[in-house]
Amino acid sequence: MLTMPRGFDRERTNIHKLQYHFIWCPKYRKSVLEGEVRDRLEELIEEKADELDLEILELAIRPDHVHLFITGDPTLAPNKIMQQVKGYSSRHLRDEFDFGLPSLWTRSYFVSTAGDVSSEVIEEYIDAQAGE
Repeated sequence: MLTMPRGFDRERTNIHKLQYHFIWCPKYRKSVLEGEVRDRLEELIEEKADELDLEILELAIRPDHVHLFITGDPTLAPNKIMQQVKGYSSRHLRDEFDFGLPSLWTRSYFVSTAGDVSSEVIEEYIDAQAGE
């Protein structure tokens, strides 16, 4: 029996460790994420992460972009995470602050996965499943 390294989440039907690094920017890369806006954005991201059952590993809010490093489960696709986080934060921040922008966020974002499973572990897992 293959034992998975520590740090993996076990569900009834799967074992996973999905970590995503997102980066996104305000429209026209305006430096509007400072002071009260920055603090409120952090609260909103934390609220949405709790709602989606995501764990924030790191969050860095710069005046003109945001870095979010999270872990989540495989039922929520990265594009849906961004849609939820950006939509929720934009709606609230635009109600509370005047940015003078047609929309708060650009439509684009960067996403990358991170993980620590070697190809050897993957091969062992596949071999172990073949033996069941």
